[in-house]
Amino acid sequence: MLRLGKQELNVLVLRDADGIADAVRAALDTATPEERPGLERAAALVAEAAAATDAELRGRWVRERLAAAGVEGPADSVTAIKALRQAELRLSLLAAVGLAKDAEATRPDRA
Repeated sequence: MLRLGKQELNVLVLRDADGIADAVRAALDTATPEERPGLERAAALVAEAAAATDAELRGRWVRERLAAAGVEGPADSVTAIKALRQAELRLSLLAAVGLAKDAEATRPDRA
């Protein structure tokens, strides 16, 4: 079989918030009054993280890579896509563009 171009890299979003939430809830069941406020805050943070969509997680991943590369501005610019592909050599152009679109659409300052 002849393959031309890069092999497509598939990005898989892994979530472990459910296990963490279970552990925090179990700790809350036996928490002392002094421990409760911190564990309740932790439970709220875990719930917030678990609510993030896959696109939001992919977008955050892209923004972290671009920040590490010193790239500012829109994540879906040509400069940003080039930097993303240089940071992650296995990304095809198609995958990088899709990830950049997720990053731009889920930018925290967008409302």
